[in-house]
Amino acid sequence: MDSDLFFAAHPVFTLGEFAQAGDSGARAVSTAKTLLARQVDAGRIVRVRRGLYATVPPGVEPARAAVDPFLLASRLADDAVVAYHAALQFRGKAYSIWRRFHYVTSRPSRPLSFSGGEFVPVAVPAALRLDPGHEPEVEAVPHAGSMVRVTSLERTLVDVLGSPSRSGGWEEVWRSLEMVEFFDVDRVVEYAHRLGSAVTAARVGVFLQQHQKELMVDEQGLIALRAMRPRQPRYFDPERRRGRMLRDWNLIVPDDILERRWEEVA
Repeated sequence: MDSDLFFAAHPVFTLGEFAQAGDSGARAVSTAKTLLARQVDAGRIVRVRRGLYATVPPGVEPARAAVDPFLLASRLADDAVVAYHAALQFRGKAYSIWRRFHYVTSRPSRPLSFSGGEFVPVAVPAALRLDPGHEPEVEAVPHAGSMVRVTSLERTLVDVLGSPSRSGGWEEVWRSLEMVEFFDVDRVVEYAHRLGSAVTAARVGVFLQQHQKELMVDEQGLIALRAMRPRQPRYFDPERRRGRMLRDWNLIVPDDILERRWEEVA
């Protein structure tokens, strides 16, 4: 494929992809590196980091080129999956706009600052490493002329409740999840069970029970989550804030979460 045609069709691409797309078949990697270096010098593309490049739109200065952050996050590892708050933001369900984008990967990876964004890798949870290459609740979604691998809303619900520090804190998590009109609770339960965190499953139960009417959550889903709750009382909040004991879930939940007190100052 002609280089200009390749760049037009690949807003973000790897050295390997460019090498495989030569005019007469695959190029040698050394040849591909030389060609890409010339294109970087010409301002046609920018180097994101070793082996990864982004196309600069015609007429735009390389220093001012904006790279789609979700597309970039999904290419920072060959198995990268946009997750946590970034997954909510990708789907238009985030209460606040962030410039920090988490992605899940099983590959060694370092944080990256690029084009005004911060890209943070998160290791695949231990319980999901048993079946490499088959992470549950991952969807490939067309976006910005390419495809983005992103966690489903069902997985994202569980993930953000399991890791509020990667999701903006409890108010941001609650307000964002309240923007979602529907969850397939069977899929939520299945993923929570596979993840294997009793506290996370109970947090999910608290949220769904609090929004049972709006989300049309049937009792069977709550029963299934309740079966995964901690055996002994645990704190809902990682900072061990005091609150009300919900015996159905064996969780001590802060009053501001139960009563959604942030709505009082909205």
